Amino acid sequence: MVPLLVTRFLDPLPRVCARLGLLALLAMLCACSPRHLIVQGMADGLAGQGQVVEDDLQLAREAAAFHLKLSESVLRQTPGHLPLAESVAAGFTQYAYAFVAFDAERIEARDAKAAQKLRERAARLYRRAYRHAMAALSHRSPGFAQALASADASKWPRLADDEIGLAYWAAASWGGAISLSKDDPDAVADLPLAIRLATLAWQKAPDHGDGALASLMGSFEAARPGGSRQQAAAYFDRAIALGAGLRAGPFVAKAEGIALPAADRPAFEALLRQALAASAARRDLQNEVMRERAQWLLDSADDLF
Repeated sequence: MVPLLVTRFLDPLPRVCARLGLLALLAMLCACSPRHLIVQGMADGLAGQGQVVEDDLQLAREAAAFHLKLSESVLRQTPGHLPLAESVAAGFTQYAYAFVAFDAERIEARDAKAAQKLRERAARLYRRAYRHAMAALSHRSPGFAQALASADASKWPRLADDEIGLAYWAAASWGGAISLSKDDPDAVADLPLAIRLATLAWQKAPDHGDGALASLMGSFEAARPGGSRQQAAAYFDRAIALGAGLRAGPFVAKAEGIALPAADRPAFEALLRQALAASAARRDLQNEVMRERAQWLLDSADDLF
C-alpha cells in the first residue's frame, strides 16, 4: 500500500483509481463475510438435523441421500466444523449399515452377484464416512493419522472432548469397511488401528453415546484375532446398562458377536427378543433399524444354526 503522505502528491486519476481499488477490496470483504456466515449457519443447521428424532425408516431412507450430499457439500466449505463432520460421518456409516449392507444380506440367498455389488457399495460408503471423520480430526490435529499409526504409544493422539464422536464414527466406519473387505489383506491389516482409535475414545469417554461406544468395543473384541469372548460380553452388557435396556443395538450386537459364534441358539433368540422389546419401548430411528435386523435374524435362525 502507498503511504498516506505520498498520496497527496499523486495526480487525480491515479488517486481516484487507488480509491476505487480500495472500495472494491472492501466490497469483496463485505461480500465474503455474509457468505461465510450463511455457510456457517447452514453447517450448524445440517449438523443439528442429524439429531432430529425420526422413527419412520422408509422416510429416513428416502430423505437420506439428499441430506448427505448437501451436508457433504457444505462440509467441504467448512472443513473445521466438527459437529457437521461428525454428522456426515455418522450419516454415511448408518446409511451403509442400515440400507446397503443389510440389503446385501437379505438378497444373498437368491442373488449372490447383486449382493456382492451391494457389499462393495457399502464398503465404499463406509470408507467415505471414515475419510470425512479422519479429515476433520486431522484438520484439528495435523498428523493425526500418522500419530495413530505410530509404534510408540506415547505419540498416539489425545482426543479432546468434542472429538470423541468423530473418533467413534471413524472407528465404526473403518470397522465396517474392514468387515466387508476380508479378501483384501491391506484392509484387514488396518483392524488393529481401528481398534486403537476406538480404545482411545473409550479411555476418554467410556459412556459415550448411551452405550454405543461400549457396544463397538464389544464388536471389535469379538472380531479381533485372539479376542476375549468374556471381555466382549462385558462390553455388551455395559452397553445394555448404559442404554437402560432401551437400546436394541447392544442386544443385537451381543447376539451376533457372542451367541451366534458359540452356536448358542437359545441365547441368540432370547437376545433378539429383548432387542424387539427395547425397540417397542422406545421408538426412534436407531431402534427401528435394529428392530428390522433382529426380526430378520430371528426369521433366519434355521439357516444360521
